[in-house]
Amino acid sequence: MKGFIVFIAGKRFLTAALLSATVLTSTPSMAETIFGAMAKAYERNSTVNADRAGVRVTDEGVAIAKSGYRPTVSATGNLSSTYTRQDGGASGRADIGQFGIEVNQLLFDGFTTRNTVASAKTQVLAARENLRNSQQNLLFSAAQAYMDLYLARQIVVLRQKNLEFLDEQLRAARARFDVGEGTRTDVAQAEASKASAIATLSAAKSDAQIAESTYIQTVGAEPGRLSPAAMASKSLPKSMEQGFSIATNNHPAILATQFAVDSAGYDVKAREGQLLPQVSLNGAITRNEIFAPGIGNQTTDSTQASAGIQVTIPIYSGGRTSAQVRQSKETLGQRRIEVDVARDQVRQAIAQAYSQMASAKAQIIAQRSVVAAAELALNGVIEERKVGQRTTLDVLNAQADVLTGQVSLAQAERDSVVASYAVLLAVGRLNPSQIGLQVAEYRPEEHYEAVKDKWIGLRTPDGR
Repeated sequence: MKGFIVFIAGKRFLTAALLSATVLTSTPSMAETIFGAMAKAYERNSTVNADRAGVRVTDEGVAIAKSGYRPTVSATGNLSSTYTRQDGGASGRADIGQFGIEVNQLLFDGFTTRNTVASAKTQVLAARENLRNSQQNLLFSAAQAYMDLYLARQIVVLRQKNLEFLDEQLRAARARFDVGEGTRTDVAQAEASKASAIATLSAAKSDAQIAESTYIQTVGAEPGRLSPAAMASKSLPKSMEQGFSIATNNHPAILATQFAVDSAGYDVKAREGQLLPQVSLNGAITRNEIFAPGIGNQTTDSTQASAGIQVTIPIYSGGRTSAQVRQSKETLGQRRIEVDVARDQVRQAIAQAYSQMASAKAQIIAQRSVVAAAELALNGVIEERKVGQRTTLDVLNAQADVLTGQVSLAQAERDSVVASYAVLLAVGRLNPSQIGLQVAEYRPEEHYEAVKDKWIGLRTPDGR
C-alpha cells in the first residue's frame, strides 16, 4: 500500500497524513528484515541452544544402553602383611600381594538390553522432534517480536505526527483568539488535546522500549532500522483442511508424542525381560605372591585362572519387578493419550491461526477505507471551519478519528503478518528450509552418529 500526504493551502492548517508501512520507516539497504531477525534468533537464542544441548544429552543414552552388550573388565589389587607368633616364642611376618583381572560378558538378559537400546533410539527421535518444535516456536517468537517492535515504532511516528498537527491547531486557535475571531474555549480545547497527545506519545515511546527489550531477548541482537514485512507465503497451505492434513503427518509435537509411545512400549518389554533368566560368562585370573622375610625369606607364588557360565533365574523379588511392569504399562497408556492431546492442540492452533489471518485481512481492507474516509472528513471540517461552519472541537474530533484509523490499520497489518507465521507454526512448516531462511541449519544427527557406537573416550565430539 502506498502512502500519501495531503497539504491544504493556508498558513496554519495541516491535514493528518495517511502513513503506510512504507512511509513510516525508511528502508535503507542495510535495514533489518524479519528474515534477518529470525536467522539471528536461530543462531543466538540461549533457550534453543540449551534445547540442542539437551538432545546431545539424549544421544548419549544410546551409547549407555549399548554398553549392556559389551564386556566389563575390572582389575583388583591387594597388599597386606600378616604377623604370627607361635607358643614357643618364634614369630614371623608374611607380606601378601594379590592381583587379578576379572571379565564378565552378558550372554542373555531376557532381551532387556535389546529393548533398552530400542527405547533409547526412539527417545533420540522424540528429542529431535521436540527440538524442531522448540526451534519453530523460537522463529515465530522472533517474527512476533519483530512485528511488535515495528508496530510500536509506527505508533510512535503516528502519535508524533498527531502532536505536530495539534500543536499547529493550538497556534491557530491562539492566533484567532488574539484577533477576536475565536474563543477562549477553542484555545482550551486545543491545549487539552495537545496535553493528551503528549501523554499518549510518552506511553507509545515506553511501549516501543519494552518491545525493543523483548526483541533483544528473543533475537539476541540490538535492533536497527526495521524494514516492512509481508505476510508469509512460502509453504503456506492453501486451506485450513490442507493444513490439518499436513500437520497430522508432519507437526513435530505430534511426531514427538508418537515416538514417546514407541519408547514406552520398548520400556514395557525391557521390564518384562527382568522376569526371564539371566546368563553371563565370567572369567578371572588371579596372581598371589607371599614373601615371608621373618621365616627364612621364603617366597611363594601362585597363579589361578577360572572361567564359567553363570545362570540366574529370578523367582520372587518381593513384587518389585511386577509393579515396575505394571507401572511401565500405565506409562504406555498415558503416552498414547498424549498423542490425541497433541493432535487436538494442533488442530485448535490451526483453526485459530487461520481465523486470525482471515480477520486481519478483512481488518486491513476495512481500516483502509476508514482512514481514507476520515481524512476526507477532516479536510472538509477544516475547510468548513475556515468559513465559520465548524469549531475547533470539530477539527480535533475529526483528527482523532484519523489517528484511530491509522493506528488500527497498522495493528491489522501487524496482525496479518504474525497470523501468517502462526499458520506455518501450527502446521509444522516454520522450518528454516521451508521458509527460505538463509541460515546454517543445526543437524542433531551429526552428534548422534559420532557417539552412538563409542566404546571408550571422555571427550565430547566438540573436544570438551
